[in-house]
Amino acid sequence: MNYTKQTNQHQDDCLKFKIATEAWEFEQIHRLNYQTFVEEIPQHPHNAEQSLVDKYHDQNTYFICVKGDELLGMLAVRGTRPFSLDQKLENLEKYLPPFNSICEIRLLAVKEQKRRSTVFAGILKESFSWGIQQGFDIAVISGTTRQLKLYTHLGFKTFGPLVGRGDACFQPMYLDFTNAFTLKKQSRLFQIKNNSQLQQLCSNYLPGPVTISKSVYSATSSEPCSHRGKEFMADFDALRQELCARVNAHNVQVMTGSGTLANDVVAAHLTGFPGNGLIIVNGEFGNRLVDHAKRFQLMFEVMEVAVGEPIDLKALQSKIGRLESVDWIWTVHCETSTGVINDIRSLVKLCSRENIKLCIDGISTIGACDVDLYGVYIATAVSGKGIGSLPGLCMVFYQDELREQIHLIPRYLDLAFYEKKDGVPFTISSNAVYALDAAIKGRDWKSSFRTIENWSKELCNEIESMGLSIVAESQCRAPHVTTIRLPDSTSSSLVGEALEQDGIKIHYRSEYLVTNNYVQICLMGDCKEPSQLLLNYLKHFSNTCTEI
Repeated sequence: MNYTKQTNQHQDDCLKFKIATEAWEFEQIHRLNYQTFVEEIPQHPHNAEQSLVDKYHDQNTYFICVKGDELLGMLAVRGTRPFSLDQKLENLEKYLPPFNSICEIRLLAVKEQKRRSTVFAGILKESFSWGIQQGFDIAVISGTTRQLKLYTHLGFKTFGPLVGRGDACFQPMYLDFTNAFTLKKQSRLFQIKNNSQLQQLCSNYLPGPVTISKSVYSATSSEPCSHRGKEFMADFDALRQELCARVNAHNVQVMTGSGTLANDVVAAHLTGFPGNGLIIVNGEFGNRLVDHAKRFQLMFEVMEVAVGEPIDLKALQSKIGRLESVDWIWTVHCETSTGVINDIRSLVKLCSRENIKLCIDGISTIGACDVDLYGVYIATAVSGKGIGSLPGLCMVFYQDELREQIHLIPRYLDLAFYEKKDGVPFTISSNAVYALDAAIKGRDWKSSFRTIENWSKELCNEIESMGLSIVAESQCRAPHVTTIRLPDSTSSSLVGEALEQDGIKIHYRSEYLVTNNYVQICLMGDCKEPSQLLLNYLKHFSNTCTEI
């Protein structure tokens, strides 16, 4: 992983926080080591080279701050015993709380003119986050007696007697990484809010906005072109064909708008059916379909499914049998609020037998997992989320040719009107379209789906091994959405905020998550494998949840 951090403001322009890897960086590390621990703090004898190579150099991981080709600050982290402190203090363990893995932080040095800047805080913050990621429980230091108050503010605790002598006198101290969330609340270091100065490498596990690829960024910044031009229309038609091929649909219309607009299109078209419908609800987004239907004054019944459970097909068959007629069924493919994925193929078979039109909200699944819309009457998707483009476009897939319903459906919602105008009846952004095209073509969906499914299985196993609860039952878990139920003693908002401060974006702000005390990890867009840092935080949390 690349730990480089860069800032872009005022006197700290172009500061980089990173792990040392280059020969010139190590050369300057040895010189700063000499300046600090020979000339300033008299721990070692002078030499003509004015360079001091640490005796543990080959075992050290150096966190540094550089500006251009100048080293401004450093520290070293080492996890191999014996430590420097082992040699100064016998039986180190007797002074410390129980631990499984320990490291030593040494050689903290910042050039004098930069000691009141962000250099000191940035280096420490990077090393702390890295230590947690590596799974260390405790870090020990020999803190100079000149800076004990500062170290205490940062979360260090004193232990044992002073070591060293004269002007080189140090207090042994430790930092407890197992209380990572408490540490982030209490340590002044983690309260730094200037994100432009200490920008974190972000791990994005949101359902949107998702991480997008460079090709998508490039498409959004290209020169716009006319949505009436021949070249654009040819490219737009090719994109629609590609979208249909990816999900096994006959037709698709691409519109400017969100998933809410796409589901309004579905509701508008269902007004053309004289009979009743059935909406299956197993969470927040099923309830939103009910709201769409009410606003278009559709005649329908509701079938409720317990939170975290799959649709019971026998119960659904029984429900259909008790109703006078059912012309259509509308449900979500993935109930994103809980991470439950519904079985489309089984629903298609049932609806085919009963001559019922099946409508699917595929907004959070299309592009994120394998979706086959064969036999589905109408389905919705968006450009963001699983597909991995920017939000702003929505898609409505359908199997049949549609008759224009004059005076019944607003023009903007009428799919037949889009067909009549070759898919572009109104202004549409060429940049948004080409960004969507780049997202579609830039990823091997089948390979991506397999990878995400494997990541998801490993993630769920890790979470459950920690004693945390996953909302969706194992037989109906979406591979790209994992919803975690937190204990009542812990605030989901507090956990989400703590992770966010360290650059880990999980989903926790939506009202339905806050109400149920849930957090979510989503694998959508140009996503990456759940980081070890995230897993370590969850593990720390599961061990210390009552302290948060």
